[in-house]
Amino acid sequence: MDKAKRMNRIFGKDGKTIIVALDGFAFSSNTAGVDFSVKKIKHLLNYGLNCALVTYGQAQLFAEDLIDVPTILRVDGSVNVFDSTVPETAQFFDVTDALKLGAEGVVCMTFPGGDDGREEFSHKMLSSLAKQGEQWNLPVLAETLPCSYPVIDEYPNSGNPDYISTAARLGSEYGADVIKTRLTGNIETDQMIVENAARPTIALGGPKTDNKSYFEYVYNLMQAGAKGIACGRNITQDPNPVGKVAALSALIHDEKSVEEALEIYNEVE
Repeated sequence: MDKAKRMNRIFGKDGKTIIVALDGFAFSSNTAGVDFSVKKIKHLLNYGLNCALVTYGQAQLFAEDLIDVPTILRVDGSVNVFDSTVPETAQFFDVTDALKLGAEGVVCMTFPGGDDGREEFSHKMLSSLAKQGEQWNLPVLAETLPCSYPVIDEYPNSGNPDYISTAARLGSEYGADVIKTRLTGNIETDQMIVENAARPTIALGGPKTDNKSYFEYVYNLMQAGAKGIACGRNITQDPNPVGKVAALSALIHDEKSVEEALEIYNEVE
């Protein structure tokens, strides 16, 4: 299969995507709702979900549940799962593992500006995956996170839009086909980040907040030119994940308003 066909399975016909991030087990002990979401994922596909981001173990443990679901393999993970700041990561899998599992792509994190060698390690990992991706026609997603995994006071520029923009472009320069990064919800700022990335850009899941605020955030992302969203807990820990996906689909695929998305969330379950 060529890379374009795989990209078309990650993104919808409109070039936009809703990805449920189920890879929390690689980074955190806070994984409530993940296994339940995997078991229900085929149902979510009926309401606009396009793809799932999974770990190697999930691809094996839930092979039957995921058989008709386009997946992206997480190839890196934390080396201290009990530290929520994800102080260090390592690469555990690569493109060949994704091909064996039937995945449509791979994803890894990069840390531009990170200390203790994290920037060098993560960019070398990305470039190596990009070369493999070209060889095997498999899309590579770069999750570009300036300085650190979370936005924390110790790294004041980890949430700086100029840093985010530079980090996104570096991901493209090192060979990523798709950029997954922090966006702000401010249309003008996010437009700058998306344009500088020069590749299809999707947002990290965003803040865990009330539905109206979250839908406003997603609406603004789309106005800024983002191609979709990859979110974990905003779907997996929502009391109505089906309604959440349906509402996100209305915003992302159908270009509906925030008010219409709220109505859909309350009607679909």
